[in-house]
Amino acid sequence: MTELRKRGGGDRDAENISDKDTDGDDRIGVGGEGDRDSKPDTDTPEVQPSVDNTPKCLNKALAGMSSRWKNWWIRGILTLTMISGFFLIIYMGPLPLMLMVLAIQIKCFQEIITIGYRVYHSYELPWFRTLSWYFLLCVNYFFYGETVAENFGNLVQRDEPLQFLVRYHRFISFALYLLGFCMFVLSLVKKHYRLQFYMFAWTHVTLLIVVSQSHLVIQNLFEGLIWFIVPISTVICNDITAYICGFFFGRTPLIKLSPKKTWEGFIGGFFSTVMFGFIFAYLLAQYNYFVCPVEYSESNSFLIDCEPSDLFVLQDYTLPSVLQTVFRWKTVKLYPFQIHSIALSTFASLIGPFGGFFASGFKRAFKIKDFADTIPGHGGIMDRFDCQYLVATFVHVYLTSFIRGPNPSKVLQQVLVLQPEQQLSIFNALKSHLTETGMIPPAIRGP
Repeated sequence: MTELRKRGGGDRDAENISDKDTDGDDRIGVGGEGDRDSKPDTDTPEVQPSVDNTPKCLNKALAGMSSRWKNWWIRGILTLTMISGFFLIIYMGPLPLMLMVLAIQIKCFQEIITIGYRVYHSYELPWFRTLSWYFLLCVNYFFYGETVAENFGNLVQRDEPLQFLVRYHRFISFALYLLGFCMFVLSLVKKHYRLQFYMFAWTHVTLLIVVSQSHLVIQNLFEGLIWFIVPISTVICNDITAYICGFFFGRTPLIKLSPKKTWEGFIGGFFSTVMFGFIFAYLLAQYNYFVCPVEYSESNSFLIDCEPSDLFVLQDYTLPSVLQTVFRWKTVKLYPFQIHSIALSTFASLIGPFGGFFASGFKRAFKIKDFADTIPGHGGIMDRFDCQYLVATFVHVYLTSFIRGPNPSKVLQQVLVLQPEQQLSIFNALKSHLTETGMIPPAIRGP
């Protein structure tokens, strides 16, 4: 863009960040060809490099180590801390989990928008940051409103203002978006149209990547905590095991976009993740708390109790003849969900990392190492969740394609929100249908 080229002379410091330092994940250092192929991008704006915010106590404790091993311990300690916090929130229940997803979504949005803001702010153009956050509010209002309408029927039924908001939810959402759209048009400044539309697209792509996929995470959670916990855990397992295998055994570069990732780490992460997912699925499938759909009860609390579906009931499976020879077993008892966990783990370890490669390409485009410096040794929140969003989308598609069927509880909640005459009409239609199919005997008329 011409505006950026004109400012290029004063922004040369951003070009001094080496390509080999622009990836936040540590595997092996690969120099040479990847760096020689890189050419300075005169359209790349100046972005401040990440700041080391490692706690002083950790820096002091690890002072005698090489940078490689120091980073290993920092990443390890912070990883264990985050995993402990994650399982604590799981223990607290569905609502804290939803709030955690919302908080992560907002932080990821802020990290990506901040990069764009540094470009936009340099031209003193109005309203970019304000409009970005306004659009975030609009999109969250739409998605969370859809969630309330679909899963909180008991609450909506008792609250008249909520019934009004649910009835006209999409119209209100569209009106709010139109207001932001008109504000953007009014903010256009002569000679900067192209840059302003560029940043308008920046905001909307960020909303698509972050907010819409966060909504799918919430939808997965309502299907049962197991559909939320297992995919997230497999991504975490793949990150950790791929890092460990790459750290100790990595020799062969995997992809230029992320030169510290290796084939050894990629393959080691795959096998470790599939094994972990299979075993972890077996452990969680034994408890109703994890396998039952999350429902909002009339007592204004979340209810997680049900008769487990066939997916979570042990069944006998006949082993292939080759495995019968090896293990000397003809059949094994497994939960059907364990078979599905293999598909989830395979996607998380083979396709999920491409979300990280996509993020690496984005960071290289702006010559930054990390999205932010929120977590020492890891970078920003988006650096940790770049793969999670892609996997969450896959899980939602997998559920709707192969698992989910009609949910009587949700149908009933939707019926209860209707007007009494509409409910009566549905009752009569259902009664007539059941009578015709012989499910209930026909009414006996009097003489």
